[in-house]
Amino acid sequence: MPTTRRQFIQSVSLGTAALTASAPVLSGTRELQATPMQLSCNSYTWDTFYKRAGKQWMQDPDASLRDFVASGFTAYEPGISSLKQVQELGPLLKKYNLAMPSLYVNSSLHKRDDADASIAAALAIADAARPMGTRIVVTNPNPIKWGSPDNKTDAELEEQVRNLDRLGAELRKRGISLAYHTHAPEHRAAAREFHHMMLGSDPDNVKLCLDAHWVYRGSENSQVALFDVVKLYGKRIVELHVRQSQGGIWAETFTPTGDIDYPRLVSELKSINVSPLVVLEQCLETGSPNTMDGVAAHRQDLAVARTVFA
Repeated sequence: MPTTRRQFIQSVSLGTAALTASAPVLSGTRELQATPMQLSCNSYTWDTFYKRAGKQWMQDPDASLRDFVASGFTAYEPGISSLKQVQELGPLLKKYNLAMPSLYVNSSLHKRDDADASIAAALAIADAARPMGTRIVVTNPNPIKWGSPDNKTDAELEEQVRNLDRLGAELRKRGISLAYHTHAPEHRAAAREFHHMMLGSDPDNVKLCLDAHWVYRGSENSQVALFDVVKLYGKRIVELHVRQSQGGIWAETFTPTGDIDYPRLVSELKSINVSPLVVLEQCLETGSPNTMDGVAAHRQDLAVARTVFA
């Protein structure tokens, strides 16, 4: 990855710092209806397209969200790093009539002292976002270090799952689902971190945001591993992050088939009567094609996704 999601979220908070606003109840903001497989789009994909164009996502929030709306998406999943950031985003959601059914927050849960502060910050963000229609909080507990071969110890995993469950229980009291998300590191060493978070937590407190491509890549490019995850934990999937690659490299636009068979994934989810929030996250990396701008690419993503996830 040219930039980690964690680094991206930190950069976004700088871009939105120019705004000043309180956190209103957005009665006029679009809210998603309870229909199968709604489509949203994550901010991280836009960051990668903006970086390629020599720009910074949300440095000019109005210009960024105008592009978002021009692509046709009406639901937005931002990466949020602070209470101030979600408060500043509120008026923009109302202005552009955007839903925010979910948001992504970082967390550090494998050490108790860090976990207390991390949980408090996530709950404050959730409290501010709930009046805006947010019903899912996605988190990926901090890896030891991006790019490091080191894994968390067993004791750290046991601490982390306790705190993940604690966060999920508190969010559940607020009518919000906690969706556990992974990148590649959690799937190495027999996916010990991933499986312990799922098996060691209460399914009512901790749901799953299935990032199909990170499971695939983290398992050394294995669809077998991806579909085994669906068999094991499919009933806990409340959100699906969607990205396609061709020959191991992230594609510029989403396609149904490639390294990941999305029609099969949809079929397997329907077979167990699971209809998650679908969040497009068709990001760029070194080697991705460069044939169109972000608006055109996302417009195409949305058109294809509507057929795949109908």
